[in-house]
Amino acid sequence: MNKQKLHPNQCAILNLLKQNHETLSLRDMADEIGLSSPNTVLHHIRQLEDKGYLRRNPLDPQDFTILKDPIEDITYVNLYGMAQCGPNGLLAEQNVIDRIPLSTKTFGVSDQVFLVKARGDSMEPYIYDKDLVLAAKHDGIILSGSIYVVVHNEEGKIKRIVKASNTIFLESLNPKYPREEIRKDHDFHVAGSVKNIIHFTQ
Repeated sequence: MNKQKLHPNQCAILNLLKQNHETLSLRDMADEIGLSSPNTVLHHIRQLEDKGYLRRNPLDPQDFTILKDPIEDITYVNLYGMAQCGPNGLLAEQNVIDRIPLSTKTFGVSDQVFLVKARGDSMEPYIYDKDLVLAAKHDGIILSGSIYVVVHNEEGKIKRIVKASNTIFLESLNPKYPREEIRKDHDFHVAGSVKNIIHFTQ
């Protein structure tokens, strides 16, 4: 589908969402693109969803993910901040810090993936500081020895998960860091499994 097959207001809504990383209400969008009614915006958003350009978070209708660009075959993937995940978890809408365009075909992008930025050297030589890590949202299955994006005591981490004797350990690839045991009193959950690395280059 090319850009000419979208209503001009639908193109305007997509451009508005690409340029804004904060939550926008229907009224905000109507005001920005010069429409009188939020219901008109909602109609176009539903059309964009039906056409596969946009997805709304079912838990937060004001959280939008752009699935592809009207001109190119790209998907805008949410980049989440990991410094302070808070009680609502890593993938909370307020943790979105950017939307990064990725080639759908090259990276195998779907609406179930997200990005985080690596911090530090604990996962070297596979993942380096400031690399972008593409992960698929957790499907409930943990494979021992695989690398995941996790939240441990409200801190986002990228670690290899190892399961042994009903105990879960978080391991770094850099041998200078000791493994961490996940205890029953710890706040711990898996956000997603690592699928690809986009290495940072200066």
